[in-house]
Amino acid sequence: MTAAVFSLVAALLYAAASVLQHRAAVAAPREHSLRMGLLGHLAQQPWWIAGIAADAGGFIAQFLALGHGPLVIVQPLLVSGLLFALPLGAVLAHRRVTANEIWAAAAVVIGLTALLLSTSPAAGTSSVHLGSWVVLFIATGLPVALLVAGAVRMPAAKPLMLASAAGIIYGLTAALTKTSAHQLGQGLGHLLGNWEVYALVAVGLFGMLLTQSAFQAGPLKASLPALTVADPVVSILIGITVLHETVDSNPFRLVVGVIGAAVMIGGVIALAPQIAEDEEPVGRSAHGDAR
Repeated sequence: MTAAVFSLVAALLYAAASVLQHRAAVAAPREHSLRMGLLGHLAQQPWWIAGIAADAGGFIAQFLALGHGPLVIVQPLLVSGLLFALPLGAVLAHRRVTANEIWAAAAVVIGLTALLLSTSPAAGTSSVHLGSWVVLFIATGLPVALLVAGAVRMPAAKPLMLASAAGIIYGLTAALTKTSAHQLGQGLGHLLGNWEVYALVAVGLFGMLLTQSAFQAGPLKASLPALTVADPVVSILIGITVLHETVDSNPFRLVVGVIGAAVMIGGVIALAPQIAEDEEPVGRSAHGDAR
């Protein structure tokens, strides 16, 4: 229960952070894309600073959630951030929530519930051997490198590709966060004496750069669905294969879980673009139609 509560708080804060950061990133100079100078430019924008504050709060809540529960539970629950963003976006856009959005939100809730209840995830280990980390870094690094290279060569697909790469990176940071939360439980000195916390900072900064570059490259509706879906999918795979978190192996329950995941993803794909659309007038007014 504690992990679920903190996960929902994190989802709310991360949803607010995405909206606020996009407002600033979409107006940033194009030449800063995929460069650390982009973060330097954004650090001077009030909307982005507010988004980072929400991000920080979300990370603290996620850190606490992962300290009490497995990735297989915590990360899928972060998808519920879209449910918080829906009414927020509607209020900011001065409109009513549509029937289609309600059905899409219901699909997210039903699919997420079916996934978690049918698979009955259980905690695994928080200690990972160095060899497993090396394999994990390679397994996540290769697709990220390919997606970034593709984004450079195909500008039209840049938001989608960079957001997908960021989602993969955030799945990796979730594993590092869980390990760091376990180490902090053994004392601050123990945490600072291990490399994982420093890798978490470095990988987290890279994920932030990818996310802001995706936001900068185009409308939020082009990046938000991929970012929202990739993170929990990768996290679940890492939780099961690397952290040895267990799920119910009953074939019927597994089928229900897969169907639930598909329904949830379908709801995200249907819901995220409309939520993002509420933000587009703000982004366009900031810098015209230069895109």
